[in-house]
Amino acid sequence: MIVAEDSAILRQGLVRLLVDEGFEVPAQCAEPGPLLDLVAAHRPDAVLLDIRMPPTHTDEGLRAAAAIRALHPGTGILLLSQYVETTATVRALSDDDSGGFGYLLKERVADADELAHSLKRVAAGETVVDPEVVAHLMNGVRAAAGTHAELTAREREVLSLMAQGRSNHAIALTLVIGAKTVESHVRSIFTKLGIDADAQDNRRVLAVLRHLRDA
Repeated sequence: MIVAEDSAILRQGLVRLLVDEGFEVPAQCAEPGPLLDLVAAHRPDAVLLDIRMPPTHTDEGLRAAAAIRALHPGTGILLLSQYVETTATVRALSDDDSGGFGYLLKERVADADELAHSLKRVAAGETVVDPEVVAHLMNGVRAAAGTHAELTAREREVLSLMAQGRSNHAIALTLVIGAKTVESHVRSIFTKLGIDADAQDNRRVLAVLRHLRDA
């Protein structure tokens, strides 16, 4: 695992937290410049990377992530942000069919279990999306006209959990409903959104993100 974060206090805290969770962190950096060399040298399973980094604190992290994906496609990327940034970030997530890509708000890193789980998921090739980001996208769906507006309140709940990468079983447990009920809602959602109902779990997350993004 490599950590790239310009705040020394947060970076050191992340490294300590990850080590305590059993991760190996052979390198860290405060800016994107040396990151590609570090990834090439250490070949980590995943990189924990701030979206806004020096020198401009705009999209340096996103551009560094794109470069890592191009040169080391098997490396998972977990992006961190102080704010909900859905335009470029979710576009990058939903346009990357290979998975192994995630986006969390920095407030989530205080939860060691959630951070560790998210890193393991992106390292395994899955897609991880912060629940608050999904909620922001869902607000766009609620405001949109057309087929997206036809989703029921329960279907929106299921859709939100799907976009976070939850399995049907996990959705059933979260909403305290039966597995067959979830399957019925998922089929209805896919029909209304025009998504292939037989898509694999990670690809269905990407498909849902695309629809949320474009709503």
